[in-house]
Amino acid sequence: MISDKQVEDVVVEMLRKAVTKLPRDIEQALEQAYKSETEEVPRTQLRTILDNIALAEQGTTPICQDTGVQIFFVRPGAVQTGDLAEAIGRGVARATKEVPLRPNTVHPITRANHKDNRGTGMPYINLLPPSKDPWLELTVMPKGAGSENMSALKMLNPSEGIKGIKRFALDTLVAAGSKPCPPIIIGMGIGGSADISIHLAKESLLRPVDQRHPEREIAALELELKEVLNTIGIGPMGLGGKTTLLGVNIEYAHCHTASLPVAINIQCWAARRATARIHADGRVEYPSHEGVG
Repeated sequence: MISDKQVEDVVVEMLRKAVTKLPRDIEQALEQAYKSETEEVPRTQLRTILDNIALAEQGTTPICQDTGVQIFFVRPGAVQTGDLAEAIGRGVARATKEVPLRPNTVHPITRANHKDNRGTGMPYINLLPPSKDPWLELTVMPKGAGSENMSALKMLNPSEGIKGIKRFALDTLVAAGSKPCPPIIIGMGIGGSADISIHLAKESLLRPVDQRHPEREIAALELELKEVLNTIGIGPMGLGGKTTLLGVNIEYAHCHTASLPVAINIQCWAARRATARIHADGRVEYPSHEGVG
């Protein structure tokens, strides 16, 4: 059985990895953007971002001062566990002090802050369909406010179809401008219902930016949106240039015949995430960061 204490310890280490070292796919996308940029100002900005990433790793310090709110995705496997929610919460509280993380979580009305990134509904835990794997898989996405505040939902008329989806993506990006700290990743959820599309948009951001959707039509839409939206010229930190987006990730669900929900969740260039697998024998793997460095 996987103990609550081990889950707590792993959560602390996951968060340390997540906020101090980007997954390799994100770092490679930023490096490629730097190599392809020809204008001096955005190229300098991308160089600054890459230098910041290197310094954060060297000093084991957060890449960004906004270490976000802690969103977890849990996939149970063929192992026994204890009180996961409590163990994850304790891990977040410890990480807030030990990493450290900025205490961002406040009461939405009174704005009271308990200074440990816990509170009602936080850290938020999404339960994914279980697997038959002999491990418990945990993924954390520290989500900052600058990008999260640019989230959008549109209940399209089905007759608007693919053109409406593309227009919504364009309008959302233009409205966001430099606020979400580009170059960004667009996570898009299509279909389901209003709440399902929003969930899908955020879950899509767990997929590496260099991995396309397995369905050909969805993958083609991801690539088309990335190419077209990068022509807008917002560029790194809003300073112009070739790269406004590092990628577009889309997930979908079937929806009502009279509905076409579309949601967008934007992730900033500091697209932080970390995954851990805790085996029944006590071994721990961090597939998001193995081989990173």
